[in-house]
Amino acid sequence: MAPTSLGMTSKEEPKERCMKSSQAHGHFVPLIVAFVGLPARGKTVLAHKLERYLNYTGHLARVFSLSTYRRKLAPDIGCDFIFDPQNEEATEIRKQYTHEAINDCKQWIYIGGDIAILDGTHAAMDVRQLLYSLFVKQLGFKILFIECIVEDEILLEGNINDTVRLSEDYAHLEYNQAVKEIQKKLSNFPQHMYQLVNTESIFSYIKFYNAGENIFVHRIDGPFQTKVLNFVSCFRPMRKKTLYFTRHGESEFNLLGRIGGDTDLSPRGHFYATLLAKYFNSNKIENLRVWTSEKKRTKQTANGIKAPVESLAPLNELDAGICEGMTYEEIQMKFPQEFAWRDQDKLRYRYPWGESYIDIMSRLELVLLELEREDSLLVISHQAVLRCVLGYFLNTESDKVPYLGVPLHTVIKLTINGYDWNVDYIKFNVDCVDTYRSQPENCSVDRSNEDVLVTIPKHFDSNPWRKEPTLINI
Repeated sequence: MAPTSLGMTSKEEPKERCMKSSQAHGHFVPLIVAFVGLPARGKTVLAHKLERYLNYTGHLARVFSLSTYRRKLAPDIGCDFIFDPQNEEATEIRKQYTHEAINDCKQWIYIGGDIAILDGTHAAMDVRQLLYSLFVKQLGFKILFIECIVEDEILLEGNINDTVRLSEDYAHLEYNQAVKEIQKKLSNFPQHMYQLVNTESIFSYIKFYNAGENIFVHRIDGPFQTKVLNFVSCFRPMRKKTLYFTRHGESEFNLLGRIGGDTDLSPRGHFYATLLAKYFNSNKIENLRVWTSEKKRTKQTANGIKAPVESLAPLNELDAGICEGMTYEEIQMKFPQEFAWRDQDKLRYRYPWGESYIDIMSRLELVLLELEREDSLLVISHQAVLRCVLGYFLNTESDKVPYLGVPLHTVIKLTINGYDWNVDYIKFNVDCVDTYRSQPENCSVDRSNEDVLVTIPKHFDSNPWRKEPTLINI
């Protein structure tokens, strides 16, 4: 199969198009990440997790999965037929859906994408050489192969179970029947078709052994490939992984409607801290660790929890600059133009001498890499910071991140489910103010004060200093 069979035509001008694409992204050459490995080796989970990380950290990445194209092209044909090397019809089908996936990879780069992730087995050396010739030699891109190798039988069994749960190929089958089907597929997969990436190769590649137990790196080239390596080095696929997130208990500034600062907890906030400690201590979560910000209100919220506690600067709340300690009403009165600009683009707006949500996302990058490695972790932080963290794990559109709901006195529990997460909200029955502010309909600079006040949360509305907190049975 010649390189032209994978989507090149005489009318294309690959060098010119590559140059235009790289100019759109700071002159860095676009990258193709091609996964390699036998079925049920964890390629798809890693591919989608990598896509999420790259997009969150400012790149434009997309996964193109060969299995998706195969199902569209031949939905009723089994994998045994598709991977039969002796069947000419199967060979043509493989060529066709591979052609479509690769063509979409090219189009993604042409319209401005940084990184295209090609998820598939790419089992034979001649296929990988073909991809190298097309993307590197003809189009002027870079390519990085990631080979997933699983030698541990327990890990392989877990991967098979994940594949059965996550793959549409087995959605129509009962669970045990699906497991038998994929085991049959693996036993019948033509082993002579699969060749390990050659250590003498000119390719750039990462060999990912046994879910990160060992990693071998060869010819990493450029900032994009380095970024991918950073993530792969930290990624540890786990089938039982639970993360807990909560804001600090209600603070004195929350009661006053003031933003930022470093105040103590209110009486109700202290009571929430007591119940939070009771919850985690009674559940006896194995190897639990606690991360807080450097602010007093998060450290006070962690008091009483019988687990190691670390305070991390990247978990500090968004710095409101000249507006620190002010109420929204005061900001509107003193800086109405700034307040309007923030409502117009809350994601990118930066307070004078302060930060934006984009700034938070940038300083959280190392925290997120650590979270990919951790299990049984409780993070006690702040509203804006937790919005950014949850936005990453829940794959939320960037512009919607500043409006995620992260209420006080609530634990948000994330339980891993393949490359997605199950979300549970554990609400503690301790009264608190509501600090959520939705985006006003009128965001113009010349809007009236009444238009602004519509969405400003109430504070001091229930005389919380005198109200006794309500106990919840946990």
